[in-house]
Amino acid sequence: MIKIIKTNSDHKDFKRLVKDLDAYLAVTDGDEHAFYDQFNGIESLDHVVLAYDIENAIGCGAFKKFDETSVEIKRMYTIPEFRGKGIASKIINALELWASELNYEFCILETGKRQVEAVKFYKKKNYENIANYGQYIGMDNSLCFKKRLN
Repeated sequence: MIKIIKTNSDHKDFKRLVKDLDAYLAVTDGDEHAFYDQFNGIESLDHVVLAYDIENAIGCGAFKKFDETSVEIKRMYTIPEFRGKGIASKIINALELWASELNYEFCILETGKRQVEAVKFYKKKNYENIANYGQYIGMDNSLCFKKRLN
């Protein structure tokens, strides 16, 4: 059974999973990794979700305030051996619920075109393509998405 917990970016399991995520992204982002990496700091994320299979952390996600009505989803990751088992859905559902409980209306996010599985996942979760925002404007590899929360 998968257990979901709420925490923050100080949690040791989150830090470990983010290290794995960054190693994966260094490969898929290639030459652009340094650009993206500068926007992925985890020093002060107050809204982090971890997924556990018994006592092992197997996935994570987080959000941060983007503006008065929106949060930005960050650091979504599931370890490879647990992909395709609904873990990412449990994580994003928990993040969306948490954001909704805090009275946010929208989730936004950026992912790379080369993260084909991530693009498919967000579309399946009813995220709609939007124009690239903020630091992602003009970045050909970036795809940005938005979803209205209930």
